[in-house]
Amino acid sequence: MAMADKGVIVRRLSAIQNFGSMDTLCTDKTGTLTENKITLTSHIDINNQESDAVLLLAELNSKFQTGLRSPLDTAILAHESIDLTRYASVDEIPFDFVRRRVSVIVMESSNSESSRALLISKGATLEMLSACGFYEDNLPITEEVKKKIQRQYEALSREGKRVLAVARKEVERKPPYTVSDETGMVYVGLLSFMDPPKQTAHTSLQMLAESGIALKILTGDNEFVAAHICEQLNMKVTGLVTGDELREISDSALVRVVEETNVFARVTPDQKNRIMLALRKNGHVVGFMGDGINDAASIRTADVGISVDNAVDVAKAAADIILLQTDLTVLAQGVQEGRKTLGNSMKYVMMGTSSNFGNMFSAAGASLFLPFLPMLPSQILLNNLLYDISELTIPTDRVDSEYLKTAHRWDVRFVREFMILFGPVSSIFDYLTFGVMIFIFAAPPALFQTAWFLESISTQSLIIFVIRTRRTPFYRSLPSKPLIFSTFATVMIAMLLPFTPLGPLLGFVIPPPTFFLALAIFIVAYLILAEALKRFFYSRLVPNT
Repeated sequence: MAMADKGVIVRRLSAIQNFGSMDTLCTDKTGTLTENKITLTSHIDINNQESDAVLLLAELNSKFQTGLRSPLDTAILAHESIDLTRYASVDEIPFDFVRRRVSVIVMESSNSESSRALLISKGATLEMLSACGFYEDNLPITEEVKKKIQRQYEALSREGKRVLAVARKEVERKPPYTVSDETGMVYVGLLSFMDPPKQTAHTSLQMLAESGIALKILTGDNEFVAAHICEQLNMKVTGLVTGDELREISDSALVRVVEETNVFARVTPDQKNRIMLALRKNGHVVGFMGDGINDAASIRTADVGISVDNAVDVAKAAADIILLQTDLTVLAQGVQEGRKTLGNSMKYVMMGTSSNFGNMFSAAGASLFLPFLPMLPSQILLNNLLYDISELTIPTDRVDSEYLKTAHRWDVRFVREFMILFGPVSSIFDYLTFGVMIFIFAAPPALFQTAWFLESISTQSLIIFVIRTRRTPFYRSLPSKPLIFSTFATVMIAMLLPFTPLGPLLGFVIPPPTFFLALAIFIVAYLILAEALKRFFYSRLVPNT
């Protein structure tokens, strides 16, 4: 519920642990670092002149391709100023991440008897050039011409613009058409698009850095566009690797590359998976944020799959976490809530395992010399019920700021060592209670059971104030008001039970006044010893947690 208030919907509760433990976030820049408000800024030919022919072919391609319409297609069609109704679709060669282009085959409706059709292809510039053999009036593309186009492409990319190339080819009207038809095409020109950085992106990056989360950009855009957006956001590029370079890197070498590199450009979905698997192999807890069909596999590969409310259904179905806004600021706030949840969960686990271990240790020891049960079954059930009620408010508790600054993981070794140290300590005071009741009060079974019930519920409830923080309790780290109320209310209810009509029904008797003095001494001594042990535990036994 707290995470939902921050705009973070948790679809799988088990993901909260990983969300709080996440130390690396992989994401595309579009929509997270940029506004995802893409506009078409130019449609130029080989001579850098605005060309209606480039725009017409682009609009035909975007209109008649039947795959998932991208924001680039939407931007192209928003400029529709040419009558497209006189064209009809014949066939299509869908987009894939190997060719990185999509082709449609169209013809003019008035030429329905013609045996010729027009193949129009639109896609990534370098991949398009490899499929083109001509330009303008069927002039052959020489190395000089190819370099000229590449210079245009790089100049636009360095301005932070996304660039697509457009080509055409006349083909026989004999569908179906295949990739083999995308050869010897005529290069027509380039389309450039602008997607401005988010106004909140700089703040988001700072929040992620302060949370100890490394950001890795995995984008299908080229390296120039990726570098430009990083420069605008003052994000330091520690290393930049392209998809082509990634193909030459072995999996064993990639585990080193992913540590040194924070921008991966022109990568495919499969390469995104390779990057995340390498990061996980290095021991990182990896989150991936995506919103498209092709992101679904990567969302599942990540330790924490993150999507957004306006994503495609398949991406949301694969996600563990859904953000109500496509904004890294919301994500950073959600991580803080995830860490709070993990921190409070650890308090519950440490409190429960240590007290349960101690109680079992005490009960087992008592059975060796007592001729009666140290606590009746009904009293044990009541003890557990009151204890659990007091713990219900732990999720409302504050978490220390230093805990929130770094990622933490579920550590069984840590829990085990905490339990082994603190469990027997609680048993020491149980045995002291046993000794006082037997040798000083000469307690009959009912008084003995009442005394241990009161001592047990008091110590195991109040210990939460010691173990909930590494700081000094109540002095530098105040617990939440609901936790204070539920804990002290539980102890007070337990203390009053023997004085109520329910007391005899549960096997309780009224202890002598001097017992409460001894109990108060035991509680204070136990909490002081627990605080000393806590400091020893964190400074000596687990100094790096």
